[in-house]
Amino acid sequence: MDAASEVAMEEPGSEQRLAEFYNRRAASGWDHPLAPRRVEQCGRFIALLKSERRHNVLEIGSGMGLDGLQFLRAGIHYTGVDLSEEHVRLARSKGLDVSVASARQLPFADGTFPAVWTMSTLLHVPATDIDGVLRELVRVTAPGAPIAVGLWSGEDEEVLNPEDDVEPRFFSRRSDATVRRVFGRHGAIEDFVTWPEGTGEESGPGAGNWTQHYQFLILRTPASGARMS
Repeated sequence: MDAASEVAMEEPGSEQRLAEFYNRRAASGWDHPLAPRRVEQCGRFIALLKSERRHNVLEIGSGMGLDGLQFLRAGIHYTGVDLSEEHVRLARSKGLDVSVASARQLPFADGTFPAVWTMSTLLHVPATDIDGVLRELVRVTAPGAPIAVGLWSGEDEEVLNPEDDVEPRFFSRRSDATVRRVFGRHGAIEDFVTWPEGTGEESGPGAGNWTQHYQFLILRTPASGARMS
């Protein structure tokens, strides 16, 4: 069995390897337009923020700033973080407030943001670390605030991406039931929708070797005084 198909154990320093992967990819000029369904969900989330008079959002995993521009154009004050220095450089070139940081240790005070957006990012966090990362997201988010999350599904397996030739990326591919259970430990899941993988803009990781669909959820953080352990 080759390294790209065997069950993967994330090793210390893997965040650095992930950052280096995206640095190389961004520097190569690689581009993948946002999927129409993701753009649609972003629009719905922006509408939710405006209906609740929430004027700021934090994005975990800003990428090159494509989602950030949607928030900015909608009049939402945007802050982003990403592991990749090259992603941060490209996002800043679009006028976005983005910095290098890890979701495991965010450089923000408790309750700073009234909303969080993170797409196709937490799937790189192993099962052993996901609760700690979610606690950190809840920590920097205001009580009762929405956290929008997007993931590619799987059968509760941790694998390396077979389409990556150099330093393949680690993926923790979670079933719908596992996502509901794990995220539900940190707040109330208000919305959970899925859609099948498509082609082109709607394609996911795995180079067609994985059976998967996209998972989109909104997690409402606990109210003040009701933080979960």
